[in-house]
Formats: sequence, C-alpha cells, structure tokens
Amino acid sequence: MSKGTVVLAYSGGLDTSCILVWLKEQGYDVITFLANIGQDEDFKAAQKKAESLGAKKVFIEDLRSEFVEDFIWPTVQANAVYEDRYLLGTAVARPCIGRRQVEIARREGAQFVSHGATGKGNDQIRFELTCYALYPEVKIIAPWRIPEFYNRFRGRKDLMEYAQKHGIPVPVTPRAPWSMDANLMHISYESGILENPKSHAPADLYQMTKNPEDSPNAPDVLEIEFRNGVPVKVTNEKEGKSKDSPLEIFSYLNEIGGNHGVGRIDIVENRFIGMKSRGIYETPGGTILLKAHLDIETFTMDKEVRRIKQGLGIKFSELVYNGFWYSPECDFVRHCIAKSQDNVEGKVQLSVFKGQVYILGRESPKSLYNEELVSMDVQGDYDPCDASGFIRINAVRLPFLSSNGTSQMERKPIGHIRIFSCTTWGLQA
Repeated sequence: MSKGTVVLAYSGGLDTSCILVWLKEQGYDVITFLANIGQDEDFKAAQKKAESLGAKKVFIEDLRSEFVEDFIWPTVQANAVYEDRYLLGTAVARPCIGRRQVEIARREGAQFVSHGATGKGNDQIRFELTCYALYPEVKIIAPWRIPEFYNRFRGRKDLMEYAQKHGIPVPVTPRAPWSMDANLMHISYESGILENPKSHAPADLYQMTKNPEDSPNAPDVLEIEFRNGVPVKVTNEKEGKSKDSPLEIFSYLNEIGGNHGVGRIDIVENRFIGMKSRGIYETPGGTILLKAHLDIETFTMDKEVRRIKQGLGIKFSELVYNGFWYSPECDFVRHCIAKSQDNVEGKVQLSVFKGQVYILGRESPKSLYNEELVSMDVQGDYDPCDASGFIRINAVRLPFLSSNGTSQMERKPIGHIRIFSCTTWGLQA
C-alpha cells in the first residue's frame, strides 16, 4: 500500500535518479518535476529516464521568463550582492523552482515533497522554507538528512553501484571533479578539487564565459534602457541589434558578457548553516546589469533615499541567500526597494571588453544632475559664500575630539563660533 505521493525536484542526474528509485523502494508514488530555468539540459532524455524509472507523472516546466521577471529583476533593482561579491544566482533560483514544485504538489494532492540537496548546504534551507511558506502542511523528505539513506550512500561509488543494480542509466563519461549548478543567471562550481581554497581553478572549468585573454580585441558598446529600475531594452550600438523582452534582454547580455569574459569571481563565503565554503561563479549578464543599474540609479535617485535603499539592498541580499524570499520581512523589503525605483529611468551607454564593463555615459528625463549648478565655468543659482557657514557649522563638533579622545581642550574659536572648554565629565562655561 502506498505511503502517499511525493513531488521530487528532479534533475535527471545520478543523485535524484537514485532518490527517485529509493523513494519508490520506500513505498511512495513519485511525481518528478524538472524546472527549465536556462540550464543546458536534454529535457526529453530526462523525461524518458524518469518514466523508465517508474515516475507516476513527469512535469517539465519552462520557468525562464518568470525567473527573469519575478526573481532576477528584483535583484537588479536591489543591486543585490551577498558579502560584497556574490550575485546570488543559485539563491535566487530556488524560490522560483520551489514555488512551482508546491503548485504541482497542491494540484496533484501530494502530501510530500522531496529534493536532492545535501545536509551541509544552503539549498536544503531555501527549498524547504519556500515549501513551508507556500504549503505549510506539506511534509518534506530530505534523503541526505535521513541516516538510513546517507549511511547507505556514503559517496558516488555507492550511488553508482545502486544505479547499476536497479537499471538506472549512468553517464558513460566521468563527471567533472567538482559540483556545478547552472541556470540562466549563472553557473556555480564548488566541492571536489575546489575544496582546497588555495587551489587555482582549472582553465577548462568555465563554461559560460571566455577567458578574458581570449576574448575579442574590440569592445561591444551597448545602450541599456531602464524603467522603474529594470531594463526594458538593450541595443548593440555597432550592430544596431536590439532586444526588448525580459528573457531576450537577459539572454543577450549573457551572450555579450560571456564572449568578453565578464562576471567571473572566486570567493570564500559564509553559508547560512554556519560554515565557510569556496565557490567559483560566472554571472556575465548579471554583472553588466549591476554596473549599469548602479549608474542610472545614482543619476536619478535622491542621495538620502539611496542611502536608506543601500541598507535595504544588503538586507535583501542576506534574506535571499538565507532562503527567506517568502518571508514577511523580505516581502516588505522588496516593496520598499521597488518603491525606491519609481524614478530610476533612463539610458546607460557602456563598453564590454576583456572581462570589464566600462560606463561611457547616461541620460534620463528624471535626472537629478544639474549641469549649470555643478559647472566650474558657470556660477548658476549658487552663492559660494554660503559654503563658509556650512563648513563652519559642520566643524563645530570637531575640536571636542582630541588625539586620544579624553584630554581637556582649550577654548578654540572657529570663525565667529566660540567653543567652550570640555572635560570628560561635562561642559564648563
């Protein structure tokens, strides 16, 4: 008798194929769900494989457009970067995948969902927090946290033996000696030979970007048009080629950035679960958009609003990385960031060349830049004498601080303002 129906987040690889068979072995009816979020995958072959292994149903969903519009665009608006370098390509994909997995589970009346994420990583948290937020009564089967499973499968060798025993097709060629996660936004590489943080990345590791040394010797000059802080059009000024749908825009920026070797980073980061890990990432289109958006945002956004928004962007990045996309606090922060983008509109011209993005110029109908006011050649509506009082007022507090911050100071006049002597314990006339 069946224990119930489980929707498995399925990749078609060795791990989730073995998990599919193992779940059936445990007495579950298994529905597999494979999300197309831009990875290089033979989806038809994955479907046939799942069916041959006994999946009750197989869902393959093209989520690329909603991935860009609902998940990547908010990260662009936020200038979302985790720990100053990571553009969150894997982290932002998980709530997109998890949302559809839950929709399928509800529609199919499945009481369980399952995934192949390890017990040491961030993805288990991201998937499961998404599921609990959107389907609170769901039960989650995480094999890599079940002793019966991880004691049985201690490594790839055990999985291969299980696969051969149960007729699970396995790759003929050996897998790369590292773990990869690919989607429209990026490719990540970790584990295996990369676990030694001193080891340099092999030259053949990168798949999304060229080595900058081998990239074209002439730049691509692009114009990216923004409205409400998201790109609405990209034009290659040399070729006259334009893209104006979200998926086409992002895919084209990936193509241009990848061709010029843009967006490679090699970092050690802090996982939410409490350990440091080494990761290598390629994010070509996302890197171009980060540079362009930062430029048009500074051009059109009030200084004090932007200062608050910067803090919200850091908070948003941490929430996304830690798996809290569907939390009330993340919803609040996203709405605040979206509001800050009301006037972030205009065009940025940039050059993409040899691994770098160079801003060339910008224009906007909502620019806060006043050429006459800032000009060194035109006085404009500004009296330089006003700066004297501004500087003096800002200098009032400075003499109170001595070299060590504790000694008594003599009376010091600053312009027409007299500073009274100060001790550590109070003020004296």
